[in-house]
Amino acid sequence: MTSSLKSLLRRPEGLVLLSGIILSLAAVISLAVSAVWSPAYSQSLAAVTATNLVFGRAAAMSLGYAMGLDDVTVILVNLLVETILVLVFYPLFVFSWRQLFEFKRLRLYMAAVRDAAERHRDTIRRYGVIGLFLFVWSPLWMTGPVVGCAIGFLLGLHMGVTLLVVLGGTFVAMIGWAFVMRELNEQAARLSAVGPLVLFSVVVLIVVAAYLFRGKTRERSGK
Repeated sequence: MTSSLKSLLRRPEGLVLLSGIILSLAAVISLAVSAVWSPAYSQSLAAVTATNLVFGRAAAMSLGYAMGLDDVTVILVNLLVETILVLVFYPLFVFSWRQLFEFKRLRLYMAAVRDAAERHRDTIRRYGVIGLFLFVWSPLWMTGPVVGCAIGFLLGLHMGVTLLVVLGGTFVAMIGWAFVMRELNEQAARLSAVGPLVLFSVVVLIVVAAYLFRGKTRERSGK
């Protein structure tokens, strides 16, 4: 580990990054241990985790319910994933913004998040902390904890305030999504045995379509 990296890890943001790394390692170890005692259950947790990372919380929760997981498990798994994302991404964004350290492989992703954060910053600034909370809570596309962290930093909020508001909004949003997706899953199951999987597929298609639409919109605007 280089001296420059060690100095970064001594910063408050570096401690947050370390906590995120430790939490992620603990989650991986827990999955590995559970795979020994209950392979099927472990695979379900891993599938929900991967789905959240790729398609977001709505799709991940839909898959969790389709696989027969209970409310507590669905909420906690998704909350853990997004908490780790917050703890890891926030310090990396701060280091990148201040040109202290940068991961080349994350450059494009950081640029996309920075663009989204700057577009929403002025709107959220009007309402301060409440606006940031609602932004993270909102189910709209390109809202959520990662972009919320970036906006909190760009607004000049203290790191503790940003993390508290973002994680609080994420927790409330998670409970709301759990209620919605569970109800939709139950309705789909009444219509057909494969209804929950069809619902999951529809949610994924909506997410992909929104992503493609946003990409085309950015190309037209020249951004």
